[in-house]
Amino acid sequence: MIEESRFEKGYKKLSEIDGEAGEMVVENLKDISPDLGKYIIEYCFGDVYSRDVLDLKSKEIAVVAALTALGNAKPQLKVHINGALNVGCSINEIKEIILQMSVYSGFPSCINGMNALKEVLNERQKQGKNDLIGDSPVNETSSNSRYEIGAKELEQLDSMQVERLEKAYKDFSPSLTKFILEYGYADIFARNNLDKKYRQIATIAALTALGNAQSQLKFHINGGLNIGLSVDDIKEIMLLMTVYSGFPSAINGTNILKEVLNQRKK
Repeated sequence: MIEESRFEKGYKKLSEIDGEAGEMVVENLKDISPDLGKYIIEYCFGDVYSRDVLDLKSKEIAVVAALTALGNAKPQLKVHINGALNVGCSINEIKEIILQMSVYSGFPSCINGMNALKEVLNERQKQGKNDLIGDSPVNETSSNSRYEIGAKELEQLDSMQVERLEKAYKDFSPSLTKFILEYGYADIFARNNLDKKYRQIATIAALTALGNAQSQLKFHINGGLNIGLSVDDIKEIMLLMTVYSGFPSAINGTNILKEVLNQRKK
């Protein structure tokens, strides 16, 4: 039996995600840089996407989060929103991923991501595709304050983090702690229509791609491990980011993962 070439393997994997978009990318590069098209197929999809540690849905969640956070690659974001829908994400799950990026890369990137999603959905409707809407978030019905709800959410990632935040900022900027808990965790993370593992995959990918928040990435790697992500899952996110934010960001992210693992052994 003849072994598949890297190109053949990559093209097959790209076809699972969004073959039409992939063909357009390669075709558009033929007259200026056919080698780039070749490397996209061979490396991105033959070498990286064909690995089976993370499923395709998890990979596309990571990529949609990273590209939304980076905010400078709308055509590629649209390709991967399409891909996420093709491999099992619901519309509401993708909305959640993009909404969550308001916490990590700000509201402008979130707005642009939502507009890209709208464009993709309009295009798919014209093609006769009926995508799964998915669950809507159930509002918190307890009598707890947003601060208490947010604290409870954050403590699921690290039981000591609320205390650390309060100690660090209570005299200098108590409002920062308040907004982190009330918006980041009560308003966003407490929404229950996206699995908590997917939320951490999205956050780890985005912070790795951004490359400017090492202590926060360290926290979320640790939090991801605490809620059930495996070390191999997180290694895989770093390898995936070589494609979307480059090898330096993936190296830095992998080094932070090593630091977290060494500290967890102590």
